[in-house]
Amino acid sequence: MFIGQHGSWNRRPHSGYKVIFVPFANGKPAGAPIDVLTGFLSDEGNAYGRPVGVALDKQGALLVDDDVGNVVWRVTSAASKK
Repeated sequence: MFIGQHGSWNRRPHSGYKVIFVPFANGKPAGAPIDVLTGFLSDEGNAYGRPVGVALDKQGALLVDDDVGNVVWRVTSAASKK
C-alpha cells in the first residue's frame, strides 16, 4: 500500500512530507514502511510540496497529488519505459 503523508506545519520535529510503501501479505501489513518519495521539506522546514493523495495509473505508475505545488506527480521506476 502506498501512503501519502501530508505533513504537519505545527509539529516539532516535522513529520510526514513524504510517500511511503507498506508491504502487505494475506491482507495484513508484513513489513516496515519504506520511503518512496521524499524531499518535500527544506532543511529550514519550508514545504516544497505536501503529498495529499496517491493512486496507481493503468501503466502502474504512482500518481501523487501535491497541494502546495498544485500538481500531480507521476512517478515510475528507473527501469520503466512507460
